[in-house]
Amino acid sequence: MTQPDDLLACIEKANFRVVAVLIDKQALLQAYGESAAHPYHLALGFMLQRYAGYLNHSGRAGDVMAESRGRAEDRLLADSYEHVFKQGVWMTNAQVFQAALTSSQLKLKAKSANVAGLQLADLLGHPVKQWALRRYDYSTNELAPFARRIMAIVEPKFNRHLYDGRLDGYGVVIYPNK
Repeated sequence: MTQPDDLLACIEKANFRVVAVLIDKQALLQAYGESAAHPYHLALGFMLQRYAGYLNHSGRAGDVMAESRGRAEDRLLADSYEHVFKQGVWMTNAQVFQAALTSSQLKLKAKSANVAGLQLADLLGHPVKQWALRRYDYSTNELAPFARRIMAIVEPKFNRHLYDGRLDGYGVVIYPNK
């Protein structure tokens, strides 16, 4: 096996779910102006809703970890996480998050810590984004050959609606909508 094949085999064997949140920053600013929420904090809220829903449905609890981006950015993201944990977000109350998440504090690690889950998220981020943009007609760009191989493995790992298998709004969130 080659290194790329080894990597793909590792991804295929790994037990995880994918939630992709894409925030169109320009559309967000056009729609909400200066009152627009921070895109990373919006994305965090959307991700936490889906992650907590998945964990609660499967009777599990889980951690949330993000890659450190700088002292000020880390503090703002940690505050946003804590707000969701303690207050809830949108139409999801705090109890949903508190039942699913193991801590009221966001775990932050530097890239140099080489945390496997964060490395996997980094690796999958670009192919998943490009795939979602194409799937939802935001782009006509073809995926690169290796990205196509990655997505063939990752696509079944997307979070989906429990009863009808729907991807939209469960495994992929694009905000604001067209």
